[in-house]
Amino acid sequence: MFKGNFEIKVKKIPRTLLGTSPFIAAPQFGHRARLYQLDLYNQPKNILKIIRKSYNMGVRGIQVIPYPPVIDAVNWAMEEGFRLNIVGTVRPGKEKEDIKLLSQLDADAMLLHAGITDEYNWEFISTYLKQIRDDNSICGLVTHYPFQTTEKLLKSPVRDQFDIYMIPVNKIGYLMDCDVFMAKERVKLGDLIKDLDKTVIAKKTLAAGILTPEDAFNYLKTVDFADLITVGIASETEAEETFGILADK
Repeated sequence: MFKGNFEIKVKKIPRTLLGTSPFIAAPQFGHRARLYQLDLYNQPKNILKIIRKSYNMGVRGIQVIPYPPVIDAVNWAMEEGFRLNIVGTVRPGKEKEDIKLLSQLDADAMLLHAGITDEYNWEFISTYLKQIRDDNSICGLVTHYPFQTTEKLLKSPVRDQFDIYMIPVNKIGYLMDCDVFMAKERVKLGDLIKDLDKTVIAKKTLAAGILTPEDAFNYLKTVDFADLITVGIASETEAEETFGILADK
């Protein structure tokens, strides 16, 4: 499950990506966000250790949210000879800056952050999708609201302007806008995603650490619309456990 590469256009992207949300101490981690701030964001050498361990566990791709400590760690890893496939996120208010930065890292794909997508400003979104395409990178969108936003995208003028769609997918519906415990809603979400017909990256797969890797990956076996996954890791031990389990699936 989620092994090897996924071919999209002329590029091959690893089906499993190392997520970077713990590295930036994202707020969905609750009280642990402060620990991640101290242990990871403020100490990018620890991020580098996780990248090394994940790479040695067979994870060749990384979903980069381009905050300075993450960029430092990625650059160090590349200087050490690690060949990483990068799927980057373009942040709200930093569109031009992030596209330029991710271009310098030779990112395979750039995705507009959910804070951009979920505003539904189609003209604005179209402008930056074009900039990404002009940079010879695969373009995509991220959403926090897979149900609501997918419905809007199906009727939007940008429907055919992007290739990758990153959405939260996990067993308990954490940070999703539909109840995956209800079969009807789960089926409808799947139908919407299939109608949109994009390459789908599942994020928040561990529900910010609420789910064990075993439980999370067993659930993902039942999801037939996800092509790739991104998994946030906060330590070398977590990387060994998580990616070891995934390798056995």
